[in-house]
Amino acid sequence: MTEQKRLLIVMHAPSENTRKLLGALRDGASVPEIEGVDLDVRTPFETQPEQVLAASGIILGTTENLGYMSGALKDFFDRCYYPCLEEKQGLPYALVIRAGHDGTGTRRAVESITTGLRWKAIQEPLICRGPYQGNRFETACHELGMTMAAGLEAGIY
Repeated sequence: MTEQKRLLIVMHAPSENTRKLLGALRDGASVPEIEGVDLDVRTPFETQPEQVLAASGIILGTTENLGYMSGALKDFFDRCYYPCLEEKQGLPYALVIRAGHDGTGTRRAVESITTGLRWKAIQEPLICRGPYQGNRFETACHELGMTMAAGLEAGIY
């Protein structure tokens, strides 16, 4: 029997639309075909270093706020950076940005921190740009959740 993996989703979802994206991530990571992954879904404020240390992979989600990540996600990084720095190098991660504009500054800020942590991106960030496109954005989030969970289960990440 293979070791059970843990996927941590840390997402700032202050609006109905961002909560839909979070739900799509959760649903994708929870498809019945994937049995070897436990899911832990938290807000950035709820997430402590212990949850990151227990994770086999992480999906980060944030809104674009004035060209930067949400204050909630920045708070998460401020609290978890040093306790996780040496222990979680190589942690596979993915990033979802809900951007009213282009998401460039948000991406740059998160990637700067994850580079310092030496986490490994499993794909380019998913940037949901412009006016909310429910089906398109939610389908992409569902696929990302499923991809991350399946990759963890298979030992790819």
